[in-house]
Amino acid sequence: MEKKYYAIIVAGGSGSRMGGDIAKQFMSLGDKPVIVTTIERFLSLSFPLEIIVVLPSNYKEYWKSYCFENRFNFRHTLVSGGLTRFHSVKNALKYVGRGGLVAIHDGVRPFVTKEYIEELYAIADEKGAVIPVISPIDSMRVKREDGTTEVTDRQRYLMVQTPQVFSTDLILDAYKQAYSPAFTDDATVVESMGAKIHLVQGKAVNIKLTRPEDMLLAKAILSVF
Repeated sequence: MEKKYYAIIVAGGSGSRMGGDIAKQFMSLGDKPVIVTTIERFLSLSFPLEIIVVLPSNYKEYWKSYCFENRFNFRHTLVSGGLTRFHSVKNALKYVGRGGLVAIHDGVRPFVTKEYIEELYAIADEKGAVIPVISPIDSMRVKREDGTTEVTDRQRYLMVQTPQVFSTDLILDAYKQAYSPAFTDDATVVESMGAKIHLVQGKAVNIKLTRPEDMLLAKAILSVF
């Protein structure tokens, strides 16, 4: 049986840190919303995949109208976001079958490339679980409970990106667990079962658009991407 590929585009948050009148995933980047650019990266892959889009419940009709009015027609499953990222992904995993591979990607990381996504799927096919990471380049300090800080060795830390790609069997079993505040991403959910996470070098350009200044950087990247 041919392996099935899935992509979960997680855009279930409100984006309060970005400010503005519209959720960050729907803010314009060039001539289209951020989330559309992100989805287009996955639609460009050289193999077919099932796409599951996670949105806030109050944006589902907005999304349907956008797709209709702009003829952005592609087969996908639309899912409501949950209380946390964990719950949002769990909602999406209801539409994922066993025996395949699934990429879970932030809807506000529009600068991931086709080649890189396909590379991560290939690694996950071999390793079972793979996440991209990059090393911090700025000096880092640790904040103590009393509000003071101390310098720390940045070489001890890695910054985690998406897409995170997993065997569907592995991720489906992992999400049977009860929610824990320690689950900051999908890798931590899988790792809590004792599974090993394979790390690969991430891409500095694969930024997550979270704050207003990120949009300025994104527009600069878009001009040459």
